[in-house]
Amino acid sequence: MDRTERIKEMFEPILQQMDVRLYDLVYHTSGKEKILEVSIMKQDGSMDLDTCAAVSERLSEVLDENDPINEEYTLEVCSPGAEREIRDLGDLDDMAGEYVYVRLKEPFKKMLEITGEIQSVENDVVTLEYRDKAARRKAEFTKENIDFIRLAVRI
Repeated sequence: MDRTERIKEMFEPILQQMDVRLYDLVYHTSGKEKILEVSIMKQDGSMDLDTCAAVSERLSEVLDENDPINEEYTLEVCSPGAEREIRDLGDLDDMAGEYVYVRLKEPFKKMLEITGEIQSVENDVVTLEYRDKAARRKAEFTKENIDFIRLAVRI
């Protein structure tokens, strides 16, 4: 088991206790500074500063007791962001009404990229409403045809 997996395992009971889930855990360098970045979100996909601070405190305590990194670094607990990637396509089943950007493997009406609102997901078929000039249109594609998908911000 590598260091990142050990850290995830150490953090999991605390994250469950605080009713948040781990989105990503990355150990990286920024200039000379080493950073352990922990992206978390609530079960509904939201996040707030108070929760990040509380989780950061608890994770710091765990790291103080048993730190697998053994060098100086900064712990950053944050939200995955407003335009986070949707990594588990199963999550789409409960995302009707969400605004997303999708890159497809095979084109839908000659389009490989579509930004719009998820209308429904049934039997692994996603129905997305998007704007084409002034008209509203619907795109349908299978989850299997999704190359990449993330939340998008409406402008």
